[in-house]
Amino acid sequence: MIFYDLFLKPYESYENYQIVLEVVATLFGLLSVFFSIRKNIWVYPTGIISTALYVYILYKFGLLGDMMINFYYTVMSVYGWILWAKSSEDHVHVKVSWATKKEWLFAAALFVVSLVFVTVVYYYKPFLDNHFSMEKVTPGLGHLDWANWLDVLTTAVFLVGMWFMAKRKIENWIFWIIGDFICIPMMLYKGLGITSVQYMVFTVMAFVGFMAWKKGLTTPPPHNENPAEL
Repeated sequence: MIFYDLFLKPYESYENYQIVLEVVATLFGLLSVFFSIRKNIWVYPTGIISTALYVYILYKFGLLGDMMINFYYTVMSVYGWILWAKSSEDHVHVKVSWATKKEWLFAAALFVVSLVFVTVVYYYKPFLDNHFSMEKVTPGLGHLDWANWLDVLTTAVFLVGMWFMAKRKIENWIFWIIGDFICIPMMLYKGLGITSVQYMVFTVMAFVGFMAWKKGLTTPPPHNENPAEL
């Protein structure tokens, strides 16, 4: 009964096409993480299908931060696809490495910029929801609930994770683990039970991915300046 109330009951009010879209997006998302664990370039075409669908789904459910990050994923996946294709010897699999100090600094800047940007977007959310009209609208942050604030945080976390993945850095999995775990209650609260289950699976898969990428890599994390090209 608890499972039904948490994961299935919200779908009673959904249109059939909305449920189908979420299921398809979830399946392709799981495929994308599977290919990522195997360092397989198919992580990107499968991921593009999933994230493009979630742009629409998350917009409909008012999660603007996650909607934007999925739009960013879609664009970044093209960038990552190109980088992986160039660095792959067999045009399928790639080699991975630890991030340098310079890359960590760049990631920190991405994180801060993302937090500020998404907060500003939420500040003007009443304006966006009113079809870009300021009539009878007062911008502010008072309308945000805890799920919206988690959305702001996870957007920044996932943005950094996506960038690290495109650069083939092992640390990308750390950000996926953190972000996926946070998204479980957030998606459940928003009535996206299927997506919440997806993030449960993602959390486990991200841990497996971290161990798989780390296994067999003899090069230790860098402790000195050895900047890589951003």
